[in-house]
Amino acid sequence: MFRRRSDDAAASATVLEDETPQARHPQAKKGRPTPKRSEAEANRRTRVVVPKDRKEASRQARERMRGEREKQRQALIDGDERHLPARDKGPVRKFARDYVDSRWSLAEFFLPAAVVILVLSIVKVPALQLLSTLLFLLFFVLVILDFVRLGLGLRKQLGERFAGQNTRGVVAYGIMRTLQMRRLRLPKPQVRRGEKP
Repeated sequence: MFRRRSDDAAASATVLEDETPQARHPQAKKGRPTPKRSEAEANRRTRVVVPKDRKEASRQARERMRGEREKQRQALIDGDERHLPARDKGPVRKFARDYVDSRWSLAEFFLPAAVVILVLSIVKVPALQLLSTLLFLLFFVLVILDFVRLGLGLRKQLGERFAGQNTRGVVAYGIMRTLQMRRLRLPKPQVRRGEKP
């Protein structure tokens, strides 16, 4: 490490130096003084410009947050993985979304059915009120069974495809997605019904 090179190594080094093109002659001055270490370190660091008044600082923070929210909103529509919120990021969550979006689910019709059942229960006809109660109970049981079917299938697929990765909370994420109507889901569905995720 601290020994002299042999004459052969020095000669080969000079040959290599002669072959490489240089911008200026090695003996020529560089045309500017060498900066002090403190100046060089100061130039390397990026200076953060902090506004002097609080109103300007809060305005800049609001603008920054508005830009971030706009990126996230656009990513939820387009499905751009880079700007999605943290709860939707990653290949595991993407697979869960695609798994849910590729299937028909009774749970996605829960809200429209609940509105119809509510209207039937308001009507002053006792037979319709009884029918609305029975329909609600039947629909509720069917939705719970649909959740169990979907949860077991998703858990099995996650175990096969993402063995060894953290899949905590992904089944609940998929089940919550089924409660939303397909056209209102965010991030927007990327697969059609019947496609393999």
